[in-house]
This record gives sequence, C-alpha cells and structure tokens, in this order.
Amino acid sequence: MDIALVGIGKIALDQHVPALAASGDWTLAASVSRHGTVDGIEAFTDLETMLAARPEIGTVSLCLPPVPRFAAAQAVLRAGRHLMLEKPPGATLAEVHILQDMARAQGVSLFATWHSRMAHGVAAARRWLAGRTIHEGRITWREDVRKWHPGQDWILAAGGMGVFDPGINALSILTEILPQPVHLTDAQLDFPANRQAPIAARLSLSQGIEADFDFRQQGPQTWDMEFRTDAGHLALRMGGNLLEIDGQRVGGQDSIMGEYPALYARMADLVRDRASDVDLAPMVLVADAFTRGSRNSVDPFEF
Repeated sequence: MDIALVGIGKIALDQHVPALAASGDWTLAASVSRHGTVDGIEAFTDLETMLAARPEIGTVSLCLPPVPRFAAAQAVLRAGRHLMLEKPPGATLAEVHILQDMARAQGVSLFATWHSRMAHGVAAARRWLAGRTIHEGRITWREDVRKWHPGQDWILAAGGMGVFDPGINALSILTEILPQPVHLTDAQLDFPANRQAPIAARLSLSQGIEADFDFRQQGPQTWDMEFRTDAGHLALRMGGNLLEIDGQRVGGQDSIMGEYPALYARMADLVRDRASDVDLAPMVLVADAFTRGSRNSVDPFEF
C-alpha cells in the first residue's frame, strides 16, 4: 500500500523512514515537508498539493509537532485518506475527538500511535501483571532534550508539552500494562522562567505510583519503571524493551528499533479492516497534570 510521510524531521528520518523501508506492507510514495526530504522519494512542500497530485496514495502518516498537526489531519481526512498520527495525537483532547468523528464519517482508519507500547517487554509485562495487585510503583523517565530535540524550541513552547513529550511514552506503557485503571492525584511541574512548557514534572498516581520526568538528564538516559506487587517485583527498563521479574531479566531486547515497524504493521491491519485505534488514556493523564499540578518557576533554559 502507498503511504505519504508528512513532516521530515529527526523522528521521521530516525524511525519512520527505516521502518517503512523494511516494511512488507507499505511503499513510501511521497513526502511533505517545508525543508526535509527523503532520498529517492517525490517531495512536496504543501500537503494539499500532495493530496491533489497523488490521489492513489491512500494513507498519510503525520510526524508534525502537535500544534500544527490538527489542520493537517483534517485535510487528510477530508480527502478520504487513512491517517496515522505520531504521538501525542493532538495538542488538545478536543482536537482528537473531532478527528475521530471525521474519520468515522469518512469511513477511513485513524490510528493514534503510542510507539512505546510496542517496546519488546510491554506485552509480557501486561500478561504478568494481569490479576495481580500493585502495592507501589516508581517511574523514572529522564532524558536530554538537547540530544533528542536539538534546537527545537517548539517543544518548550505552549502546546509543545515539554517534558511530557517523552513522559507520555511512560504513561502510554503504564496505561497499557496495569490491570486496573490509574488516575492522577497530584503533580509538580517545573517551568523554566523563559519557557511555556515544563522541563520537569513529578506525578503522584493512584495505586501508590510515583513518576519522575526530567528533560535535563546528561550522560546515560533513564527510561525505567518498577512495581512491587502481591506476587513479586516487576521492572521494565530501556523504555519498556527489557523486562525483569524479581531482579532477573526474563525477556525483551536491548533495542528500541522494533517499535516503529510494529506501529506500521498495526496500521496496515487497521486499514485492511477499515478499523481505528484511538486510546487517549495517556493524554488524559497529561491533561490532568496540567490541570491539577502546581507550577514552579526554575532557571531559564537555552538549547
């Protein structure tokens, strides 16, 4: 099936393009970006132009930042194309609800992706936790924004989500593996004095779960979560790709490169079935953190 990729930035080149190149389901038939291109692929600088020029392309994958993504998503759905959304699926929950209604009315597939749910250890962790009681949990998600988003000021602007851009990856795993739903009880958000989105956050959640997110980590990056249950201790490391039970590694792989191929395989299944997959549970927790959280001013931050 032909697919177009919109927004040729770091995440597209690092993850989406290699995943599509290796896919047996998809052919990358066009790209849309103001600046970026993919070698050997027809490039457009305007989405509407691409949609008009390439009617045979039935699916579009959007890798734009959250704020401009909504208008592009509407254009894709109005054109009757299937739509895949990079996380988070929108800048607001209301936007995504509108997209759901549009996709349903057009009879096309909509996939709000959460790439970390495709990490190698997540499905096994979910199976192990099923039927067990969580006594307490700890999430530590710390990475270097300068490494993963070099010079991308939008991520610390209003609507960019700040540290919740990676933090929502942890929340997507959490809401996937827990046997009981989780809700936010308190939050502390650290905003640099010169920015409009938090650079660090600490969340308190039900079931005794605490989360520590920070965008200022240097050196080794940390993407871990651990849970003490009535039947032992479970840990997911390396963003959900390594699974440990009672301190012993029992599954997963020491790589994050399987996540996006799995997303595109899932999208192919959705398109063939004319189905959609839109789970907003991780985004609800982020919205609740902004609503419920206390705001702390910290030192200015520069890339």
